[in-house]
Amino acid sequence: MHCLFLAVVLSLGTSALALVPPQFPINAVGEPSDQSLNVTDLNAGNASLHLASLSSDAEQWDFHRDPPENMMGHLIFDTVHSFLQHWPNTRYRNGHNVVPGMIPTGTLLYHGASLDTIPTGPDWVATDPEHSILFSDIIGEGGWHLTLAATRPLKVLYFDGSSAAKIPEGTMDIQDIIAWGELQPDRFWDERKRIVDLCRWGEEFGIDGFARMEMDFEVMLCDFTAGVKVVSFLNIITLGRRRPRYPPYPPPESDIWIRQFEVMHSGAWHNHYPGDSRIVLDLTGLISLYDTTLAPSLIPVRAGIERWDHRVLGISSEDISRVMSRLTEVVKRPSPMGSGIDWKTLINVIVDRYSDRLELMQYLLNYTSSDSQELLQRAKLVQAQVRVMLTPYLLYSTVVPNANTSGVHASQWAYPIFRQCATTHTSELTAHMDSMTSSEHLLLNAVEETTREICRVTTKMWVTGVMSGFDTLFEVEPHEEPDVFQLFDGWRDDAQKLMSWLDWSVWIKCRPACGPEEMCYLPTWPVNNPPTGHEPPRNIRSPVDDPAMCPAIAPPERFTIATMLPILASPAEEWRKPQPKCIRRFQPYGF
Repeated sequence: MHCLFLAVVLSLGTSALALVPPQFPINAVGEPSDQSLNVTDLNAGNASLHLASLSSDAEQWDFHRDPPENMMGHLIFDTVHSFLQHWPNTRYRNGHNVVPGMIPTGTLLYHGASLDTIPTGPDWVATDPEHSILFSDIIGEGGWHLTLAATRPLKVLYFDGSSAAKIPEGTMDIQDIIAWGELQPDRFWDERKRIVDLCRWGEEFGIDGFARMEMDFEVMLCDFTAGVKVVSFLNIITLGRRRPRYPPYPPPESDIWIRQFEVMHSGAWHNHYPGDSRIVLDLTGLISLYDTTLAPSLIPVRAGIERWDHRVLGISSEDISRVMSRLTEVVKRPSPMGSGIDWKTLINVIVDRYSDRLELMQYLLNYTSSDSQELLQRAKLVQAQVRVMLTPYLLYSTVVPNANTSGVHASQWAYPIFRQCATTHTSELTAHMDSMTSSEHLLLNAVEETTREICRVTTKMWVTGVMSGFDTLFEVEPHEEPDVFQLFDGWRDDAQKLMSWLDWSVWIKCRPACGPEEMCYLPTWPVNNPPTGHEPPRNIRSPVDDPAMCPAIAPPERFTIATMLPILASPAEEWRKPQPKCIRRFQPYGF
């Protein structure tokens, strides 16, 4: 009997499966299938263990089994890949993660002020001057712009999503938990109290600030005298006078539109990987509210709702205590810790490997024809592209059974291909599991779940094409003419479900692509959000400017960014589900 020997693996729970030397045979073409799982050539000491694992192994790598509905690994994978990137965090505004990080020595930070006074308490700094200059405006006297440089690594916590957007929809949920021990969604404008209480909490752990994102990235800096020094403090030209928030709008030629666009433009510099690299995250301390063991109370809260509407509201007090306990452990621990695995690069490698190829496959499948021969030619193109994705895992010794084989053995020959594809990025990482932090175990599981589903669907599609006779490298004569229309529809459905499940923001683009005079843009706070029914309070950015804190002073009126820029509210559904569009890079912009 001619047998194809393929590596058997031992189950390692949720971790990756490593290949081991003993092998089991798979039937060659035309051979009877009743003995296809008989094990041969096993080491005597391991034979019983391998025999016991074979049935579960075959079940584990059956690519006809869909993933569980409550699986969250792919969302952890995607949010981690999206950290510090403006585009995906504008698309999904409600963050679910808090991550320790640091701002390297020498990094410049910027602060705009209406007075020539350096803040004596917590205040905001921007990572790009286009952002901070918005806060430098003062009537008739120019404005003040402070540039700081980090004199040592600054210890920060990063909140993902549009975590500086002042809206009641969930952007600040995790900050509420840390600052106040509970969610207080009505206090989304209470920024002064928020920064003071966050910094008060973080003081015990030596935290210098909290990194967030709105139109661009910012840091809530707790102490302007610790870890930073003044590079310059300049009286600069500003817009000269305030503009109304609501119509009538400034004329199209007004400089306020230039200022507004340029802060959006500077944020767009960080749209995609690696994002704003001036903030360096430590993923070994990742805390994710998509972790169902950390926040199980959110499982029923998320059930049946779209990802746009995911937020932390609804978390139980028990889960809040668990989150805060974990966070305290993370910020108190000595560094460095963990396995040394570069999770950021690993996750990006997987996105790079599959994103373009899946997008091309989707394009090829977005095709209709009533001519079966035309559709057949298109199907062969799709088959070739699917095989390209699986090429590193196609063994030379692979033998496909004939088209008359039925039952489980009809596709069992491809299980090792699925397995090798799914575990190739993680199988060697199991050697480091003892040194991994709990966050790294979460990351490993996220990578495994994501790559497994990619490989499950692509292997399933490829096998269908092979058994239909579409693959030029694996010749199979179908016992009857395949229904190419049905097959094509099945492929299209498989690809669409996979890409919707992955939900990578790299696929969200302006189509057709923007011209050289344009920029691709997603609706962004505060320019496009619908009215919230809550007006921002005055004087929330500086204690010096707050009459409640300094009643003897009558400072010039202090505005938030939302009062300084015209609001071009988007329709509610367009705001809830941001879609890209091209806007001009000079006036009139077309927000």
